[in-house]
Amino acid sequence: MDLFKKVATLKVSILVPVFNEVESIRPVVELLLDLPINKELIIVDDCSTDGSSEVVASLECDGVRVCRHMHNLGKGAAIRTGLDIATGDVVVIQDADLEYDPADIPVLLETLQKQSVRVVYGYRDLSQQRFVVRWGNSFLTLITNLLFNGRLKDMESCYKMLTLELARSLNLRSVRFEIEAEITAKLLKRREAIVQVPIKYVPRVQKKKLVPFKDGPQGLWALIRFRFTD
Repeated sequence: MDLFKKVATLKVSILVPVFNEVESIRPVVELLLDLPINKELIIVDDCSTDGSSEVVASLECDGVRVCRHMHNLGKGAAIRTGLDIATGDVVVIQDADLEYDPADIPVLLETLQKQSVRVVYGYRDLSQQRFVVRWGNSFLTLITNLLFNGRLKDMESCYKMLTLELARSLNLRSVRFEIEAEITAKLLKRREAIVQVPIKYVPRVQKKKLVPFKDGPQGLWALIRFRFTD
């Protein structure tokens, strides 16, 4: 409990983009609500069509805010919507598919405060991923480090914790999964210190929404674009 006492004063806005996660969204939210930290949950339903919208609507309560896109726009757009209404001191992204363990969020928060930084990334053990996905993640991380002289271990990790002020100052524009590349590129271009901590990760068995041969090139292009433009 000492860990949570140290970080209790900071309010965390947890952004939860949701698109067709009817089986997992409720368990994810329940795990998040159980975290003994000062928090708000912002669930952004990106026009789900599988019943997730109804589940999400039923989860709204004190500490849980729900937004819905009338059209499917993408993960990046959902994150931007969440950032617009967040009221916390820091923000972190939480996928709705149970790949990431919410119990790691207090660890990120403790690291951010203890090391007096504005950014903490959680990095995954990718050994259990399918080869194509693992290769794509590793390649994009390598390119990121080459372009920006970085030392990242997992650029595509969902668990990115930033102060709200810093996150909003990035003026994010991406609408799909290239949001991960945009966030990282803009932070490294500013020479922002990024502290990294290991996190638990279990790859989803069912088909992922991220399509390697479509979203991979978009992420690569985003890295190049933001390296040489504002």
